[in-house]
Amino acid sequence: MSETPRSDLPHETPALTLPNGNWERDTLERLVFATVNERRAARRWGIFFKLSFLLLAFFALWSLYDFNFTGADGDLVGKHTALIEIKGEIEDEGSGSADVVIPALNKAFSDLQSVAIVLRINSPGGSPVQAGIVVDEIQRLKRGYPHKKVYVVVDEICASGGYYIAAAADQIYVNKASIVGSVGVLMDGFGFTGTMEKLGVERRLLTAGENKGFLDPFSPQSDKHKAHAQSMLNEIHQQFIAVVRSGRGARLKETPETFSGLFWSGARAVDMGLADGFGTVETVARDVIKAEDVVDYTAHEGLPERVLKKFGAAVGAGAIKTLHAGSRPSVR
Repeated sequence: MSETPRSDLPHETPALTLPNGNWERDTLERLVFATVNERRAARRWGIFFKLSFLLLAFFALWSLYDFNFTGADGDLVGKHTALIEIKGEIEDEGSGSADVVIPALNKAFSDLQSVAIVLRINSPGGSPVQAGIVVDEIQRLKRGYPHKKVYVVVDEICASGGYYIAAAADQIYVNKASIVGSVGVLMDGFGFTGTMEKLGVERRLLTAGENKGFLDPFSPQSDKHKAHAQSMLNEIHQQFIAVVRSGRGARLKETPETFSGLFWSGARAVDMGLADGFGTVETVARDVIKAEDVVDYTAHEGLPERVLKKFGAAVGAGAIKTLHAGSRPSVR
């Protein structure tokens, strides 16, 4: 026996349809379009990441090989004068460090097209270790390539460690107003014992080894430590003097003031035999070396390093270096 639906019961809701009745087709089209757009976006991002990787690889190669599109390959320009620039303090980083100067020296000497090497120096001095390493390499290369001479051209200043390096050259050329000399060694620091006493600060220093607290700025300076430091400075000073005497030879008009740490104008330096004459890189290349074309062999800082420094990446490293730096000899 069948039941007749009652009028008071709710009727079943009919299925919702789109006006055209093809909702399945519209849904499929939307899915297809969404998939296509997603693949296009993924392809665009893939291209972006690939290009970024290629740019990073290019910058890395640029930094590693120091590409120079102005012509750093002597074979492209024929006979030429090789130029290497040393700017700023002579230290374990920068254009005056041995790690930067020595590869450039080797490249310049070994190039069959280079006639001679010019070091353009603008430095107040710095580390006697770095200067000594560069001098030793110059002397070694001069023995290996006796037909190639080394010239120094001084810009503003060539003092202490800068002149330490310059003394190894065959000839030195300056401007009459350049600052030249300062053949001496120093070790500087500070003593805070008086300040600590006034502030009521007690220094608590424990060492294993009676001289481990040597030149501690927060402890009184003993006569023994002072004498030892002075002896070490005198030894390094004599090394400096030996390089100058060997490099300048009979041209040096030595006086009691020559190795006293004083410095002089370029004009006075020529009179004293600390320099040979006046000139620039261009005049030395043209008139002395007779190879007017100048090729720069300086290991310039790569683009990635410049970008990092621009955004302050070197600030933290410099601060840490300053905090950890202790008293050490300096030819400046």
